[in-house]
Amino acid sequence: MGIQRAETLKKNKVKEFFLAIKNGSIWTKLSCLFMGAGQIARKQFLKGALYLLLEIAFILYLIFFGVGYLAKLGTLGTVKSSEVWNDETGVYDKIQGDNSFLILLYSVVTLILIALFIVFWLMNVRGNIKNDKRIANGLGVSTLRQDIDEFLNQKLYVPLLVPPFIGLLVFTVMPIIFMILIAFTNYDQQHLPPGNLFTWVGMDNFKLLFSGGLSSSGSFLATFLRVLLWTLVWAFFATFTNYFLGMIVALMINKKGIKFKKVFRTMFVIVIAVPQFVTLLLMQKILDVDGILNVVLGTKIRWLADTRWNSLIPRIVIIVVNIWIGVPYTLLMCSGILMNIPADYTEAARIDGASTVQIFFKITLPYMLHVTGPHLITQFVGNINNFNIIWLLTGGGPIDLNNYTDQAQSTDLLVTWLYRLSTDNPVRYNIASVIGIIIFIISASMSLITYNRSSSAKNEEDYQ
Repeated sequence: MGIQRAETLKKNKVKEFFLAIKNGSIWTKLSCLFMGAGQIARKQFLKGALYLLLEIAFILYLIFFGVGYLAKLGTLGTVKSSEVWNDETGVYDKIQGDNSFLILLYSVVTLILIALFIVFWLMNVRGNIKNDKRIANGLGVSTLRQDIDEFLNQKLYVPLLVPPFIGLLVFTVMPIIFMILIAFTNYDQQHLPPGNLFTWVGMDNFKLLFSGGLSSSGSFLATFLRVLLWTLVWAFFATFTNYFLGMIVALMINKKGIKFKKVFRTMFVIVIAVPQFVTLLLMQKILDVDGILNVVLGTKIRWLADTRWNSLIPRIVIIVVNIWIGVPYTLLMCSGILMNIPADYTEAARIDGASTVQIFFKITLPYMLHVTGPHLITQFVGNINNFNIIWLLTGGGPIDLNNYTDQAQSTDLLVTWLYRLSTDNPVRYNIASVIGIIIFIISASMSLITYNRSSSAKNEEDYQ
């Protein structure tokens, strides 16, 4: 019922909009073709001139640039770059062909600009409809000073949000759209522009991944499932070991009677103060075959390169190193939250005869999970995409020759495998894009489902 009501309201608003244009003044109708005409006619010269210049610039962009690329979007180019022998000069003349990459990129840019132009066109028409209503009510159109005052007071959020919106559009939305479209092409080592063209292949890349289709080195689905399983196992242990160990250490430090609390907290803060990549590179040297740890122990254990038992030792070492890096953050967060647990709860529990363990599981832990539920979700998703610790410690390795298929090494997560597919030969941008889409779907669905089922969302008023 709610969805139907929303659709009905939307249809009514659209109907009212076009009805307002139909019954509006000649300037409102004219502004539908020539943006800013109504504003200029009503002496809103600056606003009208900006709208008109925007329309002119957009039309020129389409004519001299955008339309040419959009026309080739269906094929992503048909003419290859080539060289033709020139008898007069005695050298090969290079004939510039189509570039599938640029065609797709500039087509995405053009489509986004078209969407933005439609938004400004609607703003222009709505402005004229508003002027019609003001004139009909004997108020007259707004002056430049009134418009500026409105933007500096009631609509101050508009100029403040424009810069971050542009940054979001350029650095997030456009690359995501481009990556999604790449997943439906055959953009790989054999189809690298400008020398070669790539084209649309529909759902073929998804079929290769999910139907168990054979790749150059075996079943792609088997490789994907192996990497996905390790990614989820890693994310689970990396999230909850840090969370519960950090909470336990925080409880120990905050316990009454513990001396030198500030000293202990300072020691953990020092760990945070060291840049993470420095710690990881240092640990990588310590855990090397010829590193300090093996020298002290008098062993030759390959802590980060042992391929036995499905590379179990490197995987455990990665989780342990992550504990060293992550526990201090959880400790500081939990320390602040523990201080805010209402003392009445714990005192009442002690009076009723509850033990320390019972107080922890009945009061402390539920309170912590309620407050830090969103943090746990973001940490889990962040660990699914934790590129740094894997890449700086093992580089995704070691290479297990028994399981080395489709460029996926033993400790590769989905995100490091994606990076490897985009940089190592043979490059497979199309498959990397498919994996990127899958990572997004997994992260988004898990975040939404978990958050909506957590007490932080369902029992928002608790502990207030």
